[in-house]
Amino acid sequence: MRPPRPPRDAASKPWEKRGPRPGPQKYGPRDFPRDHDGPVTLYGFHSVVEALSNPKRKIIKLMATENALARLAEANVPTRVEPEIVRPGAIDRLLTPDSVHQGLYLEAEALRIPTLKTIPTDGLVLVLDQITDPHNVGAIVRTAAAFAVDAIVTTARHSPEATGVLAKSASGGLEHVPLILIQNLARGLEDLEERGYLRIGLDSEGPATLDDTPLGSGGVALVLGAEGKGLRQLTRQTCDVLARLDMPGAIKSLNVSNAAAIALHCVRRSKPPTAG
Repeated sequence: MRPPRPPRDAASKPWEKRGPRPGPQKYGPRDFPRDHDGPVTLYGFHSVVEALSNPKRKIIKLMATENALARLAEANVPTRVEPEIVRPGAIDRLLTPDSVHQGLYLEAEALRIPTLKTIPTDGLVLVLDQITDPHNVGAIVRTAAAFAVDAIVTTARHSPEATGVLAKSASGGLEHVPLILIQNLARGLEDLEERGYLRIGLDSEGPATLDDTPLGSGGVALVLGAEGKGLRQLTRQTCDVLARLDMPGAIKSLNVSNAAAIALHCVRRSKPPTAG
């Protein structure tokens, strides 16, 4: 067992006495930061519908084809801004050739996001250790929204931004699961420990299965590593326990987004979300 880390004093957080740090950043470390720098690009029916339905998402611009506007009206989704009616090719030119926009393109302000100090102490959190593929992260966000995850923690570096491909892959999940951006993952895990979280690192070589790992009564943080590399050594050492998924078949590894879905299902069977 590691000895308890002494509480941090004001000297370790100079902004506690002097206010937000100077510099180009718009939000100081005590404020709610943004999940993305600058406007966010959202496209595709589900992503745009969820954004339009989220009162916390400030809409800047909406481009839509006539057919897409008809679908929004049929679904009783308010556009909230005057839409610019365009042909599909006008949206095609704004995106990469393989982007499936379904006639909808939205620009919006980034969402305010919570901090580790504001998430519930008995919550369920995903921690991503340098997972950089926006398709994978988007799929994880979508799954997290389905399992009522309280937050996804990832580093500001070595992670994709909450826009474009990630947002499309999340299929609206970004409106329901906040991405908490931190500078240092190990320090973030220590902050979760201080809030009573059990930090479980998912590892194919874990000594016990996730089903057989006691979850306790506090919060649970599932820590996932990048495909191929897995959890970094410092991340493994900072976790409380390592656990593997129970896979009786010949293949013992899964795409990280699939692993996240199975792990969340295992945890939710033992710790269902609290009401409200």
